[in-house]
Order: sequence, then structure tokens, then C-alpha cells
Amino acid sequence: MFCVRKKAKTGSFLNRNARFVMTIPTIAFILICVVYPLFYTFRLSFFDWRMSANVAQEFVGLGNYVELFTDSRFLNAFWRTIWFTFVAVTIETVLGVAFALLLNKIKRGSNVIRTVFLMPMVATPVAVGILWKLIYDPTIGLANTILSTLHLPTGTWLGSSATVMISLIIIDIWQWTPNIMLIVLAGLSGMDDSVIESARIDGASEWQLIRRITLPILTPTIMMAVLLRLIDCLKTFDIIYTTTTGGPGYASENLNILSYKYAFDYLQMGDACCSLVVFFVVVCGFALLFSAFRRKVERRYE
Repeated sequence: MFCVRKKAKTGSFLNRNARFVMTIPTIAFILICVVYPLFYTFRLSFFDWRMSANVAQEFVGLGNYVELFTDSRFLNAFWRTIWFTFVAVTIETVLGVAFALLLNKIKRGSNVIRTVFLMPMVATPVAVGILWKLIYDPTIGLANTILSTLHLPTGTWLGSSATVMISLIIIDIWQWTPNIMLIVLAGLSGMDDSVIESARIDGASEWQLIRRITLPILTPTIMMAVLLRLIDCLKTFDIIYTTTTGGPGYASENLNILSYKYAFDYLQMGDACCSLVVFFVVVCGFALLFSAFRRKVERRYE
């Protein structure tokens, strides 16, 4: 009798507090896998540590941050990250929206075309890196072969500090433009066609339909796609590492590559964590600023 009552009380407690009990695994996961690593990284950014069990961590306060912000290599990597992200995401947005509008008009064979566009996204970073290293090869690469056929000057692409960032931006555009295209296509599929048809009956041209109706309706979708792509582009690591590892020299180093080298090439964990903290602040700052801008734009079109 006592056991039955105890089970009943336990069952009623779980029923009353089910919404709290069910969130415990999620909260535990966030604390262990998100909050603790962030806190530990932030803590290490104030220490000088060579990642050795025989060398104790030495507290240096803001010394790592002062050293970092007076290092021209870090500052160049910082601005290179911003420039790479801005150029790549801008071009990807324009092309992604344009391709989405074009594919939305195509009825026959649209599924095949979408599958072809998806192929760069599903390829592994190593495969993409090897593919584009072959394309950019100065002697047998497809890029120089085409330029030679057209009697245009060839280049060293990934081997030149003057062209390496442009070459990497082209790779990023090729791989991730379909991401924005698919999100915009999803937004187009949810549009009310009656609005378009009514405007067309009133004599609106295709350009007027796109500029006055389609794009304003798609603005929230486009802004969300840009926000997601912006955050992801800031975190670019794999393509740069598999193609140039930050070279030639430091010409293609971004904050991610530099942080990796600090940690695993130079074993300067304090500098690496300091760089990661700065990078985390940059990503969060961009996300917050763009979210505020997105809300402002959406209110304008409401």
C-alpha cells in the first residue's frame, strides 16, 4: 500500500512538472557542451600556457589582448575576415535571389536543375579543396586553360598574394550560392499567386512585379538567409585550410586559420583563446547588428 502511494506521488510530481523535467537534458547539454567551453576559453585568454602538463599556466591578465591588438598579423587577419565575408555574402545574395527567381519560372526540368545546384553544397570540404586546387593549377588547371584559349593573361591564383583571396571568394560563391537560392525558393513557393496575377492584369511589367511585389514580400526571407550565411561565412575555415592553409605567406589567413595556428602550430593556447574570444564577439556583434537592421527593414515593408 505504501509503495503504491509512493509511486502515485512520484507520478503526480512528474506530471505536474513535466515541462521542467523534460528540459533538464537540454539544459545539461548546453551547460556542458556550450557554456563550459566558452567559459574555459575566456578564462584561458588571460593566461600564458604552452599546452604542456609540465608548464604551469601563468596569469598575464590583459597581456594577451594587448599583444594581439598590437600585432599586425592579427589585425590583417581580422580585416581580411570582414572583407572576405562582406564580398562573398553580397555576391551570393545577388546571385542566389536571381537564380531563385529564374528557377521559379522554369517548370520543366526544374528538379534536375535544383539537384545540379545542390551538388557543391553536399560535397565535402576536402573534395572541394582538391577540385579547386586542380582548377587553379597554373600549368594544367582549367582556369588557365580557358584563359589561354581566349588569349587572355593567365594567373597563379592560389599561389599569388594578389589573387588568393579573390580565388577563395570564387570558391565560396560557387559552393554556397545554392544555399541562399534554396531559402528564397522556399519563400517563393509560399507566395500568394493571386497578388502577382492581379498586378499583371493591371499592366505591370515583369521588372515591376519583381521590384514592387516579389522582392518586398520576400524581404524577411532574404534577410534571414543573409543572416545565416553571414554567420557561417565568418566561420570559414575548411576551404582555406584545404587549399592554402593561410598562404602564400599570411595572405589568406583569417581569424579561424590564425587561431588554429596559434593553438596547434605554435602551442600558444593563451593567444589562441584570446583570438577566439575576439572572434566570438565579432560574430555575435555582426549577428545582433544585422538582426536589428533586418527588423528595421521588415517594419518598413509591413
